[in-house]
Amino acid sequence: QLQPVESGGGLVQPGGSLRLSCLLSGFTPDYHAIAWFRQAPGQEREALACIVTSDGGSTYYRNSAKGRFAISRVNANNTVYLQMNSLQPSDTGVYYCVADRQIYRLCTLWRSDLASWGQGTQVTVSS
Repeated sequence: QLQPVESGGGLVQPGGSLRLSCLLSGFTPDYHAIAWFRQAPGQEREALACIVTSDGGSTYYRNSAKGRFAISRVNANNTVYLQMNSLQPSDTGVYYCVADRQIYRLCTLWRSDLASWGQGTQVTVSS
């Protein structure tokens, strides 16, 4: 059973950067897509970025993440990263790593109802 484990969250000042890590414990090759979602206080969860594990690493971004966030992977370590730059207080929230077997469902439809979720890591952007 695949279990994503997030790390790297913390407190950062506005304008700062963080790199989140997602260790894919129990990873099997039938999981073809990994994404990052976040949930801000009082808000619904929103998708940020998605990466394909089974090809050259195609990436997909939602508008809120384009230009400031970058998703990447290291297959040898079963780890996916989210580099976040120019962070703002509005980026505060719990960040989740999500794994799915279907690329189209997760990376295009941004559906996560059949995916495996991690426990999340807290990111707080504040001065």
